Formats: sequence, structure tokens, C-alpha cells
Amino acid sequence: MSDIIDHVSLKVTDFSRAKDFYVAALGTLGIKLMAEFEHAGIRHAGFGIERPTFWIGSGRDFRSDAHVAFVARSRAEVAAFYSAAIAAGGRDNGAPGLRAHYHPNYFGAFVFDPDGHNIEAVCHVSE
Repeated sequence: MSDIIDHVSLKVTDFSRAKDFYVAALGTLGIKLMAEFEHAGIRHAGFGIERPTFWIGSGRDFRSDAHVAFVARSRAEVAAFYSAAIAAGGRDNGAPGLRAHYHPNYFGAFVFDPDGHNIEAVCHVSE
């Protein structure tokens, strides 16, 4: 996550399914489940490296146009993210590859999570 974003939060329709998806997909990027709790009947899970900066919460009852891009340290991590996300129930929204229309070293992969959110892993380093 960039230093201008404190955290991102998404509501999900099936908390357990979404949590399992993110544990698998984000684990390839070194991002771990760091917090989980229930408050006022809503289940929450926070993911991060040093602190939770990406959150999911139960109770989604609307369609979201959310897009979240996660930092990958290498192109291999982008590919691992994509494979794990698809295996965990995600749907393809752009296989790993260069997106030179963003900039020459933009290497990303896009998936729709189980709730249809557009999730990406991106590496900005040439290899």
C-alpha cells in the first residue's frame, strides 16, 4: 500500500469465503492476516505487513466498484498472486503482464475476488 493510503476496507457477502481468498492470495505477497474480531454483529479481518491496512467486513449488501492494488516486490510475486487468487476462487480480470500504457515497468495482474471487487498485484521494478 502506498504511504498516502492509511487503509482500505471492503464489505463482503460471505466473510469466511472472502477471508480464505485473501489469506491465500495476499500470502504470496508477504501480507498476513493480522487481526480478526466481531463488533456490533459485523465480522472484521485486517491484513498487512507491519500493521493491518487492508480490511474486510461482513454484511455487504450492495455492488462495489472497488479496486485495490497491492504491492508486489517482483514479477514472480505478481504471477504467484494471480495463480493463488484464481485457485482460491477468483476470476480472471487480466493475467500477469506488462501494462506499458501505465508506464514501461508496470507489471500487474488483475482478478475479481469472490464478491466481484477488482483486485490487483503490481510490481514497478524492471527485471
